[in-house]
Amino acid sequence: MFGKSKGALSQDPSHAHTLVSRSTEIVGDLHFTGELIIEGKVKGNIYAADDSAALIRIAENGSVEGEICVPSAVINGLVQGDVRSATHIELAAKAVVVGNIYYNLIEMVMGSEVNGNLMHIGSSQSGTKLIGADRNKLPFQRSSIKQN
Repeated sequence: MFGKSKGALSQDPSHAHTLVSRSTEIVGDLHFTGELIIEGKVKGNIYAADDSAALIRIAENGSVEGEICVPSAVINGLVQGDVRSATHIELAAKAVVVGNIYYNLIEMVMGSEVNGNLMHIGSSQSGTKLIGADRNKLPFQRSSIKQN
């Protein structure tokens, strides 16, 4: 009676979906697994373990003010801060990123906008633990980037 039914959905957190709706504003850092969909506003940094299957989706009306460190990202809204993606990042037609993007594989649709630098990282450099925790050891330190 109280046991799991055979047809019950898996409670595996890597398959979890979290939605920040249009009328929601979150202030503070987020750490997540699974899929995070942002249609509202987040003022803070967003992190997911690089060895996970985590995915962040920022909808057309969604916005993030802070750093994003995730394995995969699909951006179609506004990001004000650096984005670090170890696996794949997609910038959709309405994407606006005001900050640097560190990527392993990037896909940009016509109309997307980046106001910052695009920096390719190899798979040996792509770990979020390394990127998020110890940026000073990376070969592409901010001080080594020449500004015009």
